[in-house]
Amino acid sequence: MASRRTARHDAEHGVRFSRTIFIMLIVVSSALIMFDRPASRSVAFAGFRASFTDIAAPLLELAAQPIRAVKGIGPYFRMQGDLARENAELRQQLIEARYWEDLAYRQRDRIEVYESALNVQTQATQDRIGAWTVADPQGPFVHARLIGRGSNAGIADGYPVINLYGLVGRVYETGERSARVLLLTDLNSNIPVMVDRSNSRAILTGDNSDYPRLQYLGRNPDIQAGDRIVSSGDDGVLPRGLPVGVAVPTREGGWRVELYSDQAPIDFVWVWPYQPAGIPQSETAELAAGENADEEPASETTPQADGGTTEPSQTEGEE
Repeated sequence: MASRRTARHDAEHGVRFSRTIFIMLIVVSSALIMFDRPASRSVAFAGFRASFTDIAAPLLELAAQPIRAVKGIGPYFRMQGDLARENAELRQQLIEARYWEDLAYRQRDRIEVYESALNVQTQATQDRIGAWTVADPQGPFVHARLIGRGSNAGIADGYPVINLYGLVGRVYETGERSARVLLLTDLNSNIPVMVDRSNSRAILTGDNSDYPRLQYLGRNPDIQAGDRIVSSGDDGVLPRGLPVGVAVPTREGGWRVELYSDQAPIDFVWVWPYQPAGIPQSETAELAAGENADEEPASETTPQADGGTTEPSQTEGEE
């Protein structure tokens, strides 16, 4: 009996103790909530909190370092695996690049021998001119850029502009320290291009979209999806073989070009000095002589009223 009374007494006191603690916790929580209001905060309380934060922050940072180290083990090994795979891919690409470099050197030597045997006069290559680009909101065209180099750096109208991946456009207005570049996507851009695989000619026409159109391909053009499009140089303004993009078919049965230059933002470009084919000087002289002959009078005689003619009067010196 005594043991039962003791157990019952302990249980009742335990319940009362638990209820008392619960009520006290509610009161303390309510007080903390009330004192935590911005209007109830005092300067002393704010200073105490700031001091406590200054002391606790280094301790919390020190305690968090082991946890961060444990959490970073998995990402570290995953990153090492990714770096190993990327390193292997780069090594393979380096081997292929060296092969193509050696092949390019051999082809260059062979071409030099052929040009020397055929007495072919090629245009001397000039250094490219690098420049940064900015937007051109006040220009006359929708898709155009401004570059920070001008005629003082050797830039002239018509020069092609390229970036790391391909042709961007051409220079259409040159100042002393700046120049405007008309992009291939602009509505006023038209350049002759060709399919690198089949040499099929076309005109790349911009329409203010990201994919300019291929026009004037002919009736049965030899073109396929994914064909490489390059400049043909038929206009004599742009050099031949500049990379432009990849052929993409449309739902209407036409063709557009996914530009190589869109693979990266157009921020830094190179201007390629290129002298277009001009009219020979002999033809220019003949044209000028023909124009002068057309301006001279056909006859020095003057008609009379009766249908006859009179000879021009002699000067006083001749008399």
